[in-house]
Amino acid sequence: MRTVQLRDAKATLSALVQAAEAGETTVLTRYGRPVAKLVPFDESRGPAPEKKMNFAEWLMSIPVDIPFERDRTPPRVVEFENNAGKSREVLA
Repeated sequence: MRTVQLRDAKATLSALVQAAEAGETTVLTRYGRPVAKLVPFDESRGPAPEKKMNFAEWLMSIPVDIPFERDRTPPRVVEFENNAGKSREVLA
């Protein structure tokens, strides 16, 4: 297994792909830390399937044990006046 810095891998990508075709695994590093691995396609697991949640699954994933208290104070009455000078009361 060969280790290559990311900036060197950018410059020699074609050679790294040829090495992968030949069965060689290459580890790409950034600042000395491994960040990616270039492996032959036969050894890879393939692309990860994208799992998208539908709305019902998303709703079911919300935790149901969220504690909350409902405000029991009565709603206030707000008075509105339209352009004709008529007013009406609305609960807000």
